[in-house]
Amino acid sequence: MVALVKTVAYLGLEARGVEVQCSVAPGLPKFNIVGLADKAVGESKERVRAALASMGLALPPKRITINLSPADLPKEGSHYDLPIALALLAAMGVTDAEQLGDWIAVGELALDARIVPSPGVLLAAIHASKAEVGLICPRAQGSEARWASEVPVCAAPDLASLLNHLKGTQHLPDPKPGVVESEPGGADLKQVKGQETAKRALEIAAAGGHNLLMIGPPGAGKSLLASCLPGILPPLSPAEALEVSMVQSVAGTLEEGRISSTRPFRAPHHSASMAALTGGGLRVKPGEVSLAHLGVLFLDELPEFQRAVLDSLRQPLETGKVDVARANAHVTFPADVQLVAAMNPCRCGHLGDPALACSRAPRCAADYQGKVSGPMLDRIDLHVEVDPVSAADLALPPPAEGSDQVAARVMAARQRQTARAETTGARTNAGLDGDALEEFAGPDEAGRALLMQAATAMRLSARSYTRMLRVARTIADLAGAEKVGRIHIAEALSYRRQPPRA
Repeated sequence: MVALVKTVAYLGLEARGVEVQCSVAPGLPKFNIVGLADKAVGESKERVRAALASMGLALPPKRITINLSPADLPKEGSHYDLPIALALLAAMGVTDAEQLGDWIAVGELALDARIVPSPGVLLAAIHASKAEVGLICPRAQGSEARWASEVPVCAAPDLASLLNHLKGTQHLPDPKPGVVESEPGGADLKQVKGQETAKRALEIAAAGGHNLLMIGPPGAGKSLLASCLPGILPPLSPAEALEVSMVQSVAGTLEEGRISSTRPFRAPHHSASMAALTGGGLRVKPGEVSLAHLGVLFLDELPEFQRAVLDSLRQPLETGKVDVARANAHVTFPADVQLVAAMNPCRCGHLGDPALACSRAPRCAADYQGKVSGPMLDRIDLHVEVDPVSAADLALPPPAEGSDQVAARVMAARQRQTARAETTGARTNAGLDGDALEEFAGPDEAGRALLMQAATAMRLSARSYTRMLRVARTIADLAGAEKVGRIHIAEALSYRRQPPRA
């Protein structure tokens, strides 16, 4: 007898259907799993054997073959344990094979037959919704699966409870969607004293989704300013929250089905490898740039990152996605991030202070900042210098305007961009391109004349030219202006800095 159970394989944020076929035939006792399975899947037979033994069930002394179809699709992960066990039980006649045809099963089995969590349940639930079938998953991830839609979800704590539920002798409760968390994180702008230029650049970056680079000496407040950004960004829409949660589900970081409406903020250490930043590994997982999807990727001490690692971000910053190519798989993850970076002006950090600067200034500044490639810097819209704060400024009372007031202006500017989204197809001004860029960000005659003059004098590349138009459009949105004017172009150009030259 051959029993069939449906499950899924994960390729990026795509769940592809997999059929688990189990054959129990006469022959020498053996348990084989075929179908391009990795080591974790190959070890499933031992977990399944131990789980069934804990329930008092022994494998028949026959030749057991598990085929994962399609056989040319790589199978990775421990979520195949449950479908393999169900297919085997159906082939043994313990459960109804036809009844299992209406379900997709995912989950890892413990040795005592508990069904424990595995990454990617939300993607499996979305796939089950499209296929119009139910989903069998671990009880701990039932609230996560419920976010997909109103598909039947059977969240079982262990294999025995699941079998009793399928037979009708026990009823498992229907899971409810997880909690939606909406508390913004990060510091408040009231903690930042002085730095009005940097705070203005931070507001523009938040309003338009622009990339930002802060250059200043140690202790000037660059990291504090970056930590204030989550508090002024608008919350995620329901559709965006689902996108972010799908990435977290694949990465295994979506705990208890909790979905957050706060935008992600990721700050990897400068020792991070290329695979950690862009994704990859033996079993391909999303990297920091994908975990920050629709949020902020903060890179502190930018020149301390390996140059090859930084350059690997150039494509994601331009396209909003990252392609991970491996010999056995080609996976695409979303990576629509807002890059915020901070760096010292030179290795000693005191380039602008003759009393503290090293003897190699200004040559050391060119060498240090030269660690970041020109094409990488060209993809950063706003370059702002963060000057040191004096003791007199620190003694002043906190500023009257905090994150709440700035967040209100950012929200108003984002709403103007959302109103244009049907025409532009871009979430924010940072995504404007082509005809939409010319239509909505094209400046008036005075602004165009200034932009052309600056483009010649500053030798702006075509990418820099379009990015200046996007920043100017955001500045106009913050001012409530319908047309981009000369004053908006001038402010946008003031945030464009050239790297130091020796």
